[in-house]
Amino acid sequence: MHSEDVWTVGQVVARVKRHIEGDESLQHLWVLGEVSNFKAAASGHWYFTLKDSAQLPAVMFRGDALRNAFRPEDGETVLAYGRLGVYERQGQTQLYVQHLEAFGAGRAALELQELKRRLQAEGLFSRPKRALPLLPRAVAVVTGGASAALADIKTVAGRRFPGLPLLVFPVTVQGETAPASIVEGLTRAGASAADVIILARGGGSREDLAAFNTEVVVRAVFAAPVPVVSAVGHEVDDSLSDLAADVRAPTPSAAAELVVPERQALGSLVGAFRERLEVQLRARVTQGRQRVSALSAYGVLARPERWLGQRRLDLGRIEEDLHRRLAQQTAAKATVLAELRGRLLGMDPTAIMERGYAWVTRPDGKPAVPSAVVVGDRLHVHWRRQGWSVTAEQELFPDADAMTGGGDGGGDSVV
Repeated sequence: MHSEDVWTVGQVVARVKRHIEGDESLQHLWVLGEVSNFKAAASGHWYFTLKDSAQLPAVMFRGDALRNAFRPEDGETVLAYGRLGVYERQGQTQLYVQHLEAFGAGRAALELQELKRRLQAEGLFSRPKRALPLLPRAVAVVTGGASAALADIKTVAGRRFPGLPLLVFPVTVQGETAPASIVEGLTRAGASAADVIILARGGGSREDLAAFNTEVVVRAVFAAPVPVVSAVGHEVDDSLSDLAADVRAPTPSAAAELVVPERQALGSLVGAFRERLEVQLRARVTQGRQRVSALSAYGVLARPERWLGQRRLDLGRIEEDLHRRLAQQTAAKATVLAELRGRLLGMDPTAIMERGYAWVTRPDGKPAVPSAVVVGDRLHVHWRRQGWSVTAEQELFPDADAMTGGGDGGGDSVV
């Protein structure tokens, strides 16, 4: 035997605890057994043993015990719901009970508790509740066709607001077909023109109200597109449909009181609103008049024609000043332009020919610069004679006198 093969007691118990509490199927158990050794401790916890052919220690902590309406006695057969765990200090496997029910109360009660727990976990009972409309266009009533609940609702609605449309969707409220019938009625009511739905049934035993504790009905109440008022049974009765509805009414008559406004009271409320609105409007008109009076004290608003006349005079003076400035600028620009024109004319090489001078260029028209002219170059001599522009071609000779009689290809040509 090796040392690593030896376990301590704590290790063994911890391993067992991990295996048991890690098994999800052992964390949600319904256990049937007979109660023995029941003890309510001073701390408020309940300790007992469940037994048949075997024994299973059980504990119910104070909070769960206070919420549990049933207190067992030794020898009584019960159904216990809870989780299996290990109390390490004693190495003991035990059931941690969350709910305890006498077996004689029936399996239906336990199944109802399980359904309630599951739907609660899905959030069907905890969503934000929708507000009832102040003045519904129509009210849908889902209830038995010839029931006392329907008669009570009609009586209250007719007294509070005569003429308000009641859309009645008769359904079966008891028996095996009741859940499907109620679901269909809620679906039709949700598709109608009603702004609110009353789901109603008169009082009865738990079995009579069973349809309103079914999952399909609870989900239909939750899925309704408009607010739902649940009025199932008497005030002491409590159904899952009540929890899923937006408002729970203790009786069908109370549901009608909640949903149908009182016409006379509503008229008084409208009158109060009207008076309040008139007061506010009168105050706004008075404030407006006071503001107009204050503004009219200014000269512009008191005599607008005088102000406009002054503005016209100002505009005329501005226009005259603009014309005068434009004329001055135009004259100045004309003087500058004349000076520039004279300077350009003075720089015109043809202008000097008017005074008897000639203008000498090369055949390509470029000026003949003396420093760049050599013997043998052909030059064009331009001058004016009797109003004509004359050009003569001359070859440059070594002897300057040879230029006086013209050169090869000489002769005058008019350009």
